[in-house]
Amino acid sequence: MSEAVVIDMPTDIHTTERLSTFELDQEHIIGEKSPRGITSLTVDIPNSNKTQRIDVGPRSPPRWRTPEFLFYYLVVAVVVPFMVWVPITLSSPTHVNYPFFRNRLSPGWLFGREVDNSDAQYRAFRNNIPALAFLALIYVGLKSIYTRCAIRSTSMIPTDKTYLVPFTISFAILYLIGLHGTSTIKIFAILTTNYYIGKGFQGSRAGPFVTWIFNFLVLFANERNEGYRFSSLHPSLATLDVFKGLYPRWHIGFNITMLRLVSFNMDYYWACTLPHPPEPESTLTEKERAAKVHPLEYYTYANYIAYVLFPPLYIAGPILTFNNFMWQLRRPVDLPTRAVLGYLTRFLVSLLTMEFILHYMYVVAIKDTKAWPGDTPLELSMIGFWNLIVVWLKLLLPWRFFRLWSLASGIDPPENMVRCMANNYSTLGFWRSWHRSYNLWIVRYIYIPLGGTKNVVLTTALIFSFVALWHDLSFRLLAWGWLVSLFIFPELLAAYLLPHSKYGRYPWYRHVCAIGGVFNVLMMITANLVGFVIGTQGILYMVNEITGNFQGFRFLMGACCCLFVAVQLMFEYREEEMRRGIFRRC
Repeated sequence: MSEAVVIDMPTDIHTTERLSTFELDQEHIIGEKSPRGITSLTVDIPNSNKTQRIDVGPRSPPRWRTPEFLFYYLVVAVVVPFMVWVPITLSSPTHVNYPFFRNRLSPGWLFGREVDNSDAQYRAFRNNIPALAFLALIYVGLKSIYTRCAIRSTSMIPTDKTYLVPFTISFAILYLIGLHGTSTIKIFAILTTNYYIGKGFQGSRAGPFVTWIFNFLVLFANERNEGYRFSSLHPSLATLDVFKGLYPRWHIGFNITMLRLVSFNMDYYWACTLPHPPEPESTLTEKERAAKVHPLEYYTYANYIAYVLFPPLYIAGPILTFNNFMWQLRRPVDLPTRAVLGYLTRFLVSLLTMEFILHYMYVVAIKDTKAWPGDTPLELSMIGFWNLIVVWLKLLLPWRFFRLWSLASGIDPPENMVRCMANNYSTLGFWRSWHRSYNLWIVRYIYIPLGGTKNVVLTTALIFSFVALWHDLSFRLLAWGWLVSLFIFPELLAAYLLPHSKYGRYPWYRHVCAIGGVFNVLMMITANLVGFVIGTQGILYMVNEITGNFQGFRFLMGACCCLFVAVQLMFEYREEEMRRGIFRRC
C-alpha cells in the first residue's frame, strides 16, 4: 500500500495540556464519560482507553450558540454545498473537458451514472471486496470450528488463545500460496533469515543494527529485482515461475511485512536486555501490550510466523507489534459483538461515501489526464481537494476492512485513521491521526531510540526520509518527506514562541492559532498533492494558475477566510471532546 505516514511529536498549539512525550495512546478517558452529543462522531478505539485521571484544568464554556459561531454555520451552509457542486459540474458529460477523460470511466451501478474506477490501487481493493468478504467469513468460521474442537479435546475452556497458533499458520500458508503462488518460498526464506538474525544476536547491540540493514537491503533488492525470478537463480527452476498466484507482485506489499520483521527482532532484543516484570493478572491496555515484554520462551518461530503472516492484517495492516499480538493471545481482550457491528456500520457508510464520490466526481480521471485547461482557480483547487479526499478514503476503506476482519477474529489492532482528512489544522496532529498504527510503530522503533525530543530536528528529517523511501524509492516521495519535515518546523516554532500555558487566557490567542492553522492546512495540502496526487510538476502548474493573476489571488484570500472558519470549528470540536472526557493529541 502506498499510504501517507505519521510521526508522533510532543507538541500541539491548541491542546490545553501537553501530554507525555512518549505517550502512545491516542484517546484519554477521564472518569465516566457523559453523553457524547456531537462528539459521538469521534472514532472510538476499543480497549485502548486510559482510566487514570489526568488533571488538565477547567474547559472553556461552549461556543456553539454564540453569534460568532452562528456566523460560521452560515459560511459552512453556503461554502460546503458549493465545494460539492463544483467537481460534480466538472464531471458532467456536457463539460468542455469531458472528452479528455471519458475513456477512463466505467459502467456504474448508482442511478445509471458512470464510475471513475481508474485509480489502480483502489480498483484492486474495490473489485475484490466480495472475494475478500467471503474469505474473511471462511476464516472466522473455521476459527470458530477449530476453537470448539480444541476445547472438546482438552475438556476444559482454555484461559488464553495460544492454541490458535497452529490454525493461524496453516491458514496463512494456504492464504499465501493462493495469493503469491511459489513466491511463498521466497517470502519464507526472508522471514526465516530475519528470525535467525534476531535469535542469533539475542541481546547484543549488533542485533538491531543487523536487523535494520538486512531489512533495508531486502526492500531495495525486492524493488530492483521486481520480486526475483526462480529462473534467474538457475534455469532448472524456471518451472517454479509458472504458478504465480492471484497476486504475483508480492514484493509490492512487502514493506508492510518488513515492519513486522523489525518489530519481532526489536521486541526480542528488548526482552533479552530489559528486566521482566511480574506477569499481569488482568487484560492490558494497548500501550501496555506494546511495551511489556514476554518471557523468552514465547519468542518462538511458530509464534513469529503466526504474527508476521496473520491473515486479516497481512495485506495492508493495520500494523500490530509482536508484543501486542502475543499479549492478545495470552490475555484475550473483550470485543463485544455490538462494538464489532458498529465498526461494520462505519465501514459501510464510508464505502457508500466513496461510491458516491466515484460516481459523481471524476476528479481522479481529470487529474490523470490533466483535463483542466480553462478551469478557474476555484475549480483547480477543488480537483486537488477531492483527489485528496479520494486518497484518504481509498486508504481508510482497506484499513477498516482488514481491521474489521481482525476484530471479528478476536485481535484488536490499532485504528489507523481517527480523524477525517478535512478535520485537521495541525501538521503534527494530522500525521498522528492519518496512519496511527504506523505512527505507533515509528515512535517505538525509531523516534524513541533516536532520542526523541533530544534531537528533534535531526530525528524529524531522518524519520520522514525513511518514511518516504519506505513507501517508494522515488524522488517524488523523497520530496514529499522533505516538504513535510520543513512544514513541521513553523508549528514547532509557534508552539515555542506562543505557548498556551502563557497566552491561552487571552481572547486573541484562539484567533492567532486559527491563522496558524490556515497556513498549516495549506502546507499539508501542498505536501500531499506533491507526494500522492500530482507530483512536483502538477503542483507547480496549480500554484501558478491560482496565484498568477488577480482572480487567483482573490480566490486564495477567500479560501483562507473559509479555512479560518473551518479551523475555528475544529478547535471547538476538540474542546467539546475534552468537555466529554476525550483527550487526543490530534
